[in-house]
Amino acid sequence: MSHADHTRDPCPYVILSDFGGAFSMGAIGGGIWHGIKGARNSPKGERLVGSLSAIKARAPVVGGNFGVWGGLFGSFDCAVKGYRQKEDPWNAIISGFLTGGTLALRAGPKSALTSAVGCGVLLGVFEGVGVLMNRVFAQPVPQMQLPEQAAAPAVA
Repeated sequence: MSHADHTRDPCPYVILSDFGGAFSMGAIGGGIWHGIKGARNSPKGERLVGSLSAIKARAPVVGGNFGVWGGLFGSFDCAVKGYRQKEDPWNAIISGFLTGGTLALRAGPKSALTSAVGCGVLLGVFEGVGVLMNRVFAQPVPQMQLPEQAAAPAVA
């Protein structure tokens, strides 16, 4: 692997890390979402109780769904890296395609293909924005002067 990302852990640990991170994001985001939803759908004097009840009932489910997506994506990402022997944005796009297709497989081949293409396109957009941001915010490479240009006297 010539372009290996040495800032991340090896693949088995990356899968667990991705699963845990996705679960955490889903649980926190689901807690916020369902907390607001539970408060809005409760009668006036029961808003706090309704909010907490909705959080306890739905936030772990959303976290679990996010976790499954993150774990599958990490697994496919490691498999694609191992197969291709390179690390580039295509790995994430292929992994997103495979993850979307796998998660929708129970609904049939048409739904699986639609979901796979949608996830692949979404990951392609994410990777494209990441590459664009890296180019925009990258430090400019300073121009080096050749020794002959620096020592040349000015002719008047």
